[in-house]
Amino acid sequence: MANIETSLKEAMTIEGAIGVALVDYTSGLTLGVMGGGLNMDMNVAAAGNTDVIRAKVRTLEMLGLPDSVEDILITLDSQYHLIRLLQGRGNEAFFLYLALNKSRANLGLARHQLRKIESELDV
Repeated sequence: MANIETSLKEAMTIEGAIGVALVDYTSGLTLGVMGGGLNMDMNVAAAGNTDVIRAKVRTLEMLGLPDSVEDILITLDSQYHLIRLLQGRGNEAFFLYLALNKSRANLGLARHQLRKIESELDV
């Protein structure tokens, strides 16, 4: 099992990674963040995506769908924002948020790598 820092470092090795965060979406608190920079405040982005997760989970509940959210993709002009909810091991309140440079990233591979990081992460 990997700790938070190790998992975030691994996520930053994904081709095109701009920044990554681990977030508790019930409280909105960021448990760890890496990358970002002057043009991308990962704490602000993580907090905003907490609202996205809450809205989607609430919508599924209102619809009575038995499904759970695996991941959410937001496509911008120059970036992909990938939000992956952690499943199992009592991690249901957490998500990994990964911002990618669209021109450098392979979205399918990034999703696969984020799934692997999730499976090894111990929160």
